[in-house]
Amino acid sequence: MTDEFNRYYIKIRVILGIDSKTTFNELTQALGPDALSYPMVRKWAKRFREGREDVSDDPRSGRSISIFTDENIERVRQVIEDDPHSTYDDITVEIGLSRGIIERIIHDCLKIRKVTSRWVAHQLTDEQKQERFRICHPNLEKFGNETWRLCDIITGDETWIYHRKIDRKSSNSTWVGANEPPRTVIRRNRSESRTLFCLFFKSTASCSYT
Repeated sequence: MTDEFNRYYIKIRVILGIDSKTTFNELTQALGPDALSYPMVRKWAKRFREGREDVSDDPRSGRSISIFTDENIERVRQVIEDDPHSTYDDITVEIGLSRGIIERIIHDCLKIRKVTSRWVAHQLTDEQKQERFRICHPNLEKFGNETWRLCDIITGDETWIYHRKIDRKSSNSTWVGANEPPRTVIRRNRSESRTLFCLFFKSTASCSYT
């Protein structure tokens, strides 16, 4: 999200009479580490209450476009490659440029975006995938030639439910290129309290669960 997007939201909340602290909490809940800091939210809320309409950055005298050098672009790229989970604030501290400049380098120059990683239950090998296909294919054929009916098929699944607080979705967000798919995060085995939940069912009703 760009700074201007955040400022539009702050402006609307000011119009509705919402205080800065509540607005900051809402932005943090929605955007996680990519939200504006509380001092910045309070600063822009004050400006809008005083009658400001424009959400763009103020013009900066002496600011040259030369800030978008190949060197700076490459430095930002390197930080992201070293840590795909890095936030705007992380990159700003590492590079020493303003957040607005960092955002423009990321989105306009590098053409990358931040998306939530896709969770997968297991990292299967090619052999494991082939074996699962081999087992399922005869069953699919029986259904296709009507040896089996839909009501004859019983399917099921299982999952471990951990007795812990799940990480926030934003903590799994990573930077990816314009045409790249989301990264995957493998669910790791942990030696902690958990409950195995199994469910088997058919087209008419559930058969059993534990």
